[in-house]
Amino acid sequence: MPRRSTEEWIRLSLRTPGILIFGMVFAPCGWILNLTATVAPNWRTLHNLPSTPSDEFIQQGIWEICRATSTNTRAECGLLDDTYFDNEVITPAQGLMVASLIVTLIGLAVAIPGVRCWRDRPNWTVAGLGGLLIFLSGVMTIIPIAWYTHILPDISSVTPSIDVRVGYCIILGYIGGIFEILGGFVMFIGICRCCGGKNRGETRVDEVGTRFSRQKPPPRRVEVPSLNRARSSASSVPYSKDSMDDDVSFPRAKSPAVRTVNTSYSGRPYDADL
Repeated sequence: MPRRSTEEWIRLSLRTPGILIFGMVFAPCGWILNLTATVAPNWRTLHNLPSTPSDEFIQQGIWEICRATSTNTRAECGLLDDTYFDNEVITPAQGLMVASLIVTLIGLAVAIPGVRCWRDRPNWTVAGLGGLLIFLSGVMTIIPIAWYTHILPDISSVTPSIDVRVGYCIILGYIGGIFEILGGFVMFIGICRCCGGKNRGETRVDEVGTRFSRQKPPPRRVEVPSLNRARSSASSVPYSKDSMDDDVSFPRAKSPAVRTVNTSYSGRPYDADL
């Protein structure tokens, strides 16, 4: 049996493999969610603030802080809080989230030429490298999101009376990071052929030949009636009229009888004949 490295593989369909479609759909979706989580100022919210109205709360992100109320949709942003921005998690979170967005774009730019473009089959090495970059960008998103969530109540001086809640940016960051990790990993596993080539949608050439040989139907036999006709020695025609009537193995249609017209009728004419 030949070695796996020397075997020839073939794709029976020209469609883009499913693992590449999965990665190319999940990666942009994760990038959009991570972009929203990066720029939006809602990593956590502070409710029940002292000396403030009951419907007022503070939204804190990694770039700015806003004050909003439940009755007014417009928020007042640009608030200063040096204690919050000097926390050890804020600066790494800013760098990792921005780096994650850039690496995702680079991964998509690398993966797009390898997925298919003008070729009949994908360039699995290029697509796998793009998937690896997308996978790393998802990891860079999960790290600051998980770190921020772990120390959520201790990021800045918060009194016990203040209600600290998780902002929607944390949820979007988790979902976006998971999308990128899954999409990048699925694309990366196409760099090596596994599961008998099913991850790439490929089949060995010898298996394809065996499959088609088994599916080929047997030739259909058609029985033709034999006509034993004797060749006449007196004529160049290989058969005669009598031999055709006698030797045919199937019945022949009979010729209709010849009708004769009696022209010697001498009867009396009738009125209808006049």
